[in-house]
Amino acid sequence: MSSEEIILGDLPAGIVRASEAVNGRVWNVLGHTYITKVESASTYGWLSLDPAGTGVPPHVHPTQDEFIYVFEGEYTLYLDGQWTTAGPGDLVQMPRNLPHAYYNKRDEDAKSLFWVSPGGKLANLFSLLHNVTDPEEVVRLSAANGVDFLPQGAVEGA
Repeated sequence: MSSEEIILGDLPAGIVRASEAVNGRVWNVLGHTYITKVESASTYGWLSLDPAGTGVPPHVHPTQDEFIYVFEGEYTLYLDGQWTTAGPGDLVQMPRNLPHAYYNKRDEDAKSLFWVSPGGKLANLFSLLHNVTDPEEVVRLSAANGVDFLPQGAVEGA
């Protein structure tokens, strides 16, 4: 776990190459590989490599809108009180305060670009969650950094 606080500033101009992570920030969060692609006060984005059988349980971003653009695979999503799926080329919109979850329930890996607006404390949270496996610690750290997980069992099928 890193104690470094990530301060987000203005959006820089430039190109982040396919093989690069902004400021070298690559994290393992709940079994997913998150590769930072943009970080600023106005937005934070990451390439998400999601192995088969991984997911993020129902949670809420009280101050951020979140988006997923799916490149490969299929995601099972809890969104707006229902379960649905999204595949290659689909854009998922998750407004702030809307409980949502996503899972890769297929046998193949999935790959997508996620981003939130504004950037908030998400980069800090991912830094703290890197390689954390204790669910209670994930919930505690998330709550302290602007992401609130719903209690287990709050969403049927999660």
